Amino acid sequence: MRVVVAAVCGFLAPALTMAQAGIDFNKPFPPHRVIDNVYFVGTEALGTFLVTTPAGHILINSDFETTVPQIQQSVKELGFKFEDIKILLGSHAHGDHMQADALVKQLTGAQVMAMAEDVQALRAMKPHGKEHPIDRVLHDGQQVTLGGITLTAYRTPGHTKGCTSWGLKATENGKQYDVLIVCSYGVNDDYVLVGNRDYPEIAADYEATFAKARTLPVDVFLGSHGSFYGLTGKYAALQKRQSGEPNPFVDHDGYLAHVATQEQRFRTMLEAQRKAAH
Repeated sequence: MRVVVAAVCGFLAPALTMAQAGIDFNKPFPPHRVIDNVYFVGTEALGTFLVTTPAGHILINSDFETTVPQIQQSVKELGFKFEDIKILLGSHAHGDHMQADALVKQLTGAQVMAMAEDVQALRAMKPHGKEHPIDRVLHDGQQVTLGGITLTAYRTPGHTKGCTSWGLKATENGKQYDVLIVCSYGVNDDYVLVGNRDYPEIAADYEATFAKARTLPVDVFLGSHGSFYGLTGKYAALQKRQSGEPNPFVDHDGYLAHVATQEQRFRTMLEAQRKAAH
């Protein structure tokens, strides 16, 4: 099913990361191995990742309910079973990333985990009347472990109060890499940064997140939207990669450039809103 911004209502709270009109959030994209046991199973627009372990698998971002069949197909194409997903994590409490948590739990029995500061927004997310399941409430820096694989939940607020970037270790050709799946450091066009009654600390949270983002360990740069880390270009490079060549998803410099771009956008919007407020 094709989902565009103009067609969705009610389940996206408060706003979409990619707010440009007409984006097809469910446009298929080839599933692929990023590095080690980290696989991409999302769409061209939505970053969804499968972390495989001997004890079952971890899914990061359920996306829309309409996206789930594509995620299921992608998992199958990679040779894994969707039913083996034991833990469901998410990046942040927007419908394009976590609307389908209840559906995925229904299909797999997975334990749903979420950052404490996003729980209220998630509880309000009830597609077709489904209650939003949360089996474990997380806090900044806590870890999630399954089958010998550990992920760290980094709270990087601003985009939402509990925006969560996920970090883990991966090994390729005998070398260990730090993988970071970025929540979102971006500011949507309709965000109120000055005098926000619902989120009065939003500007301070963004400030803290940009400072924190530069300290996080990042070799492999991924994100909740493929556009953050250049999915299409890096996937094309991955297809042409020869033995001994570097993995195109290893991109620390690209990560820092992304942080700088998002911070500049935030500061420009903040200054404009401060002037308008006066």
